Amino acid sequence: MIRISFTEKEKINIENIKRIAAKKMGIDEKNIHKAVLRKLSLDARKKEDIRFVYGVDVEVTNEEKTLKSCRIKNAVRVKTVEYDDPLKGGKLTVRNDSERPVIVGFGPAGMICAYKLACAGLRPIVLERGRDVDNRTADVNKFFKDGILDPDSNIQFGEGGAGTFSDGKLNTMIHDNFGRIAHVFDILIEFGADPSIKYINKPHIGTDRLTVIVKALREKVVELGGEVRFGSKFTGYEEKEGRITAVMINGSEKLPCDTLVIATGHSARDTVRMLLSKGIEMERKAFAMGVRIEHPQELISRAMYGDSFSKFPPADYKLTYRTTEGRGVYSFCMCPGGVVVNASSEKGRLCVNGMSYSSRDEATANSAIVVEVRENDLSGDDILAGMRFQEELEEKAFKACGGKIPVSYASDFLNGHGTNELGDLKPNTRGAYAPGNMYDILPELLSGPIKEALPAFDRTIKGFAGDDAILMAIESRTSSPVRMIRDNDTLMLKGKNNIYPCGEGAGYAGGITSAAVDGLKVYEKIIQKRLNCI
Repeated sequence: MIRISFTEKEKINIENIKRIAAKKMGIDEKNIHKAVLRKLSLDARKKEDIRFVYGVDVEVTNEEKTLKSCRIKNAVRVKTVEYDDPLKGGKLTVRNDSERPVIVGFGPAGMICAYKLACAGLRPIVLERGRDVDNRTADVNKFFKDGILDPDSNIQFGEGGAGTFSDGKLNTMIHDNFGRIAHVFDILIEFGADPSIKYINKPHIGTDRLTVIVKALREKVVELGGEVRFGSKFTGYEEKEGRITAVMINGSEKLPCDTLVIATGHSARDTVRMLLSKGIEMERKAFAMGVRIEHPQELISRAMYGDSFSKFPPADYKLTYRTTEGRGVYSFCMCPGGVVVNASSEKGRLCVNGMSYSSRDEATANSAIVVEVRENDLSGDDILAGMRFQEELEEKAFKACGGKIPVSYASDFLNGHGTNELGDLKPNTRGAYAPGNMYDILPELLSGPIKEALPAFDRTIKGFAGDDAILMAIESRTSSPVRMIRDNDTLMLKGKNNIYPCGEGAGYAGGITSAAVDGLKVYEKIIQKRLNCI
């Protein structure tokens, strides 16, 4: 790792990385054959001496000798893992349309899977219930303006999935020993993402850039012989002897199908119910729910960087707390320089999310503050109990303020009541809002832990629970509350020979990167299966 003070004039870039690395290591630049920037972050622990921290991989002439003489004490030998594509650049063919893989959903998992299958020559068919990103954007803006919701084209559904109208955050907690994350990032960069996503700490793309990227990626899938059918809702399937033979579209059209990838995202509740009714095995899984909290971005940045905050990019944060009863409360999907959006996808129900553009230049910062909901928190043995819990609270949120986003000052919430009137401090939202009472929406399971956690968060970030903090409800779509049970080796649904559940909706991902990686893993299994049949 190379540490450079923020006050130093010369920052590392592609042109000078070898020279600076050699200088910091105390070796001759000629001994460095290759230098690659792998990580860039800010170390703000000492606010009077904030430093850039660079992680650089260097290829040198004599590793042993260099390690012994290197001035950088934490230098270690590493092995770079390159993604190993099972097809290794080759091509497969399909003999008839029934052999073309069908992918349900064109979010991160579906997009990456479709793109890779198209590159492999398998001409996939994508069924997306929503609209293309241009028309989807118009539908979303119309909803923000006049409240008219299209249940199939909104912040949750349509080209690019739910991540398109968010911050486009790419940071993930998953471990990757196979180079899949880097490969996904390479694909995103190929279609327009900034190359810095491969090394910057907590990379993000931004909604404005994501809309361009997903469109370009879709056009490439089509160019390679695939299809992306918008307004095409997956409503059922036919099977014979445990194998799917056809899928139903919009309740009437039948499409022959030999391989089905289900990548619907976490909000396709009707699809989950349909699959459960057809005997697909599922199980409950833990998830989280809560509220959005919003602050002036200056409050967050000043707390993180001190008086020199204006010199740095908008600060973010990650907060965790465990209540006296042992329940986890944590920040999620933090959006520096962002806005809170009405992210509803069902009539009569309301949920919120955070969104940022690539510049992150809004005057406010927001984050979900959510409480873990465990599998046994909800009574009975209903597999869909978590989903019904989400729906119930979203209905309460909708009714609380007549379909507008319920808003409450954090101080009122901590004092045990709602907000009757908003003063000078107003929320920064896309979609109408009105003052409300979080206690009319949140059960004790959620409100109690949040009320306990906020003062603790305030001790970490001064003012976090103060007069400049606004709560909005309800944050309910953090992840799917169910998991479709699949075989660990084949990634196919248990008891089904050619159905691959994938990504967030299937319960195997949580965010853009992990969903995309899961789509990549499903692609690999499909290719391996076809290669074994040749």
